[in-house]
Amino acid sequence: MTALLAALSGALVTAGVLGVIASLRPRPVAPPTNPRRTAALRRRVRKIPTRTRVLALVGFGAGALVAVLSGWLVAVVAIPLAVVGLPSLLRSPAETAQIERLEAMAEWTRNLAGVLTVGVGLEQALVATLRSTPEPIKPEVSRLVARLRARWSTEDALLKFADELDDATGDLVAAYLILGARRRGAGLASVLQGLAESVADDVTARRKVEADRAKPRATARNVTLITLGVLGFLAFNGQFMAPYGTPLGQALLAVLLGAYAGTLVWLRRMSVGEPLPRFLGESQGFAAEVDLVADRAGRAS
Repeated sequence: MTALLAALSGALVTAGVLGVIASLRPRPVAPPTNPRRTAALRRRVRKIPTRTRVLALVGFGAGALVAVLSGWLVAVVAIPLAVVGLPSLLRSPAETAQIERLEAMAEWTRNLAGVLTVGVGLEQALVATLRSTPEPIKPEVSRLVARLRARWSTEDALLKFADELDDATGDLVAAYLILGARRRGAGLASVLQGLAESVADDVTARRKVEADRAKPRATARNVTLITLGVLGFLAFNGQFMAPYGTPLGQALLAVLLGAYAGTLVWLRRMSVGEPLPRFLGESQGFAAEVDLVADRAGRAS
């Protein structure tokens, strides 16, 4: 312990001398920073969740403490990355929440079709479905109803609704509703009923796929927990971990840990499905797509 403190003190003194020398050297004038890049960087930093920031600080503190007590400098990098990265790599992806939103869209569309069969207008039907809207999409439907009550045009309110849902299925529902708002026909209820059944079938298929994807994730989670437990137990065995205490051993340990993390990242990417591309929005040319849907519906009828 005394030798470790002496080495640490010598390193700090050397760093201080190098800092003084570096401060005396003339520095080139730095080019002015781009305010747009600075603002973009600040926005990215603000998007980092508070929980992630706290975990990063705790992990860095734990890694620094382990490095000081054991002399393993690799802990300064490995422990923060493990504390921040392992929960995000091993938890279930957002696919489950997306499936719940799709199921909510199917239920809401079915309810809307039922209200339209009574003979009310589209705007009144949208307002009437607010109370029975499922929770996963209730905020979006609430804002849609608020815009309609604020005298927005039905088409603009539905386009904004599709942007907030940010899903290809939501675009399809909004496109049919825009078609109904344009033509004011009597067949919108039957079209929405068929669309709700199609979305429900999609939800069933996605649940089966997600159940198959959950199996390798559970296996990776269990193996990782066992590995961490074994490493924590062997850390108290000086003879087994002694070779990793050398600079070469720490470099090798960093490579092994990086390879293990890379396999987790690879598994994570394999278990996450690619979302379907949207077709509504200003950049997607929504007018042409809605007209295409209208033509198909007209030919089908």
